[in-house]
Amino acid sequence: MRTGSEPVTARSALRMRFWLSVWGEVWTVAGTVAFALTGYPGWAVACGALWLLVTVDLVLVVRHIRQGPHYQPGRDVPPYEPPAGRRP
Repeated sequence: MRTGSEPVTARSALRMRFWLSVWGEVWTVAGTVAFALTGYPGWAVACGALWLLVTVDLVLVVRHIRQGPHYQPGRDVPPYEPPAGRRP
């Protein structure tokens, strides 16, 4: 039964996102340095912009991991009733 609260109670695989961000960090730094040293400034800027995006994602993931787990109902908690007036 769908409860209508799935986006509120959804969980993310933060450890996997952390390691994927670290992997992206390594590759974007290497790409930025490699393109800058070989004389491709456009590609170096593109990799640098991607590096900034990956860094922001990494910071947010670390922040969420440090916040700790939030309450998640277990299997023994019945699903919430859908709001009145909505069809299931």
